[in-house]
Amino acid sequence: MRILIDMDDVIADAEERFLEWYERDFGVRYTKEDVRGTKLHFIVPEENRKAVKAYPHHPDFFRDLRVIENSREMVEELHNRFEVYIASAAMEFPYSLPHKNEWLDKNFPFIHWKRRIFCGDKSVLKGDVLIDDHDFNLSVFQGRSIMFSAAHNMNETKYERMNNWLEAEKLFDLK
Repeated sequence: MRILIDMDDVIADAEERFLEWYERDFGVRYTKEDVRGTKLHFIVPEENRKAVKAYPHHPDFFRDLRVIENSREMVEELHNRFEVYIASAAMEFPYSLPHKNEWLDKNFPFIHWKRRIFCGDKSVLKGDVLIDDHDFNLSVFQGRSIMFSAAHNMNETKYERMNNWLEAEKLFDLK
């Protein structure tokens, strides 16, 4: 079985980076509960939206993101049993490419560079399973689509859902 796993807000906590940088720049700390069902740029004051949308275009945005809880252990378990690829639509944010690769080297060193896909359009991906946090990626995938829970997708109901990485044990019969 070939399993494709997204990075941002699936194994790397980009959502937290948005919240941290907003607090740094505007002195207001939003929580993940505050952005439940939406994205930060939709809830901040209108005059701050452009700055928030620009964050992932900053050269350091993707550097050293926090690893999502239990993802390292569970992805390694999947890797030991299945054909696992990391698939990130990184081309939209060219500065992210070296940082994402370095981040994988540091946090998921068992994922060989040949199993890292940095693309622009995930509709070209071929596999049995895609674990992703965005409808626009899951909706164009031809295999089993699993939505990884993130604050911004909590109102989405079209997909099989994985709320956290411990649920991978049940979804992939890892016991």
